[in-house]
Amino acid sequence: MPYTYAYPRPALTVDCILFGYDEGDLKLLLVERGSEPFKGRWALPGGFVQRNETLGDAALRELAEETGVGKVYLEQLYTFGDLDRDPRGHTVSVAYFALVRPDGFTLQASTDAAAAKWFLLRKTPPLAFDHKKIVETAVERLKGKVRYQPIGFELLPKKFTLSQLQQLYEAVLETEIDKRNFRKKILSMSILKPLGEYEAGAANRPAQLYQFDRKKYDAATKSGFLFEL
Repeated sequence: MPYTYAYPRPALTVDCILFGYDEGDLKLLLVERGSEPFKGRWALPGGFVQRNETLGDAALRELAEETGVGKVYLEQLYTFGDLDRDPRGHTVSVAYFALVRPDGFTLQASTDAAAAKWFLLRKTPPLAFDHKKIVETAVERLKGKVRYQPIGFELLPKKFTLSQLQQLYEAVLETEIDKRNFRKKILSMSILKPLGEYEAGAANRPAQLYQFDRKKYDAATKSGFLFEL
């Protein structure tokens, strides 16, 4: 006998926060809504969870459908359920976030998204729903995680200079970092591999290029190493 649920239920959605880093700035991927509510306003990629679909699968599907971005690792951020967050009715949203390199994807909006675009995080337009609150929550999570996990390397090219690494941390943490102390700290961890190569096209003395050594980091963490900046 089919079971009928006796209690009213809120709608369930997912929202995706994608951070990118390019030319010294942290960026955020947004879509222009093609339908009401908030038609023409910018918002986070996302949508309703379908029947027989997991939350993670729904997030990846909506992200691919609305922006063309696929094959990214999404981490669950938080659940937002304020009663007035969606004018269509009580809607609960589970937010996910990821760090990606913008140049690794070709954006292509479809379904109910009229456009997809990267914005400077510090210059995002007014957002639909409660997406400003969701982005602020994700930024605070990002600031915390870059201090105790090496997730910042996901935003850099495979080969980078120490200056580029420092600029990334300054962009995420929104503060200046002492150059000497930063380099001493990061090099003492022995998780960067010097490549014996140097930055091309530098006006002055070219800087040495490094690469994050995932194997060394994984081995060190098994021995009790803690990443902390």
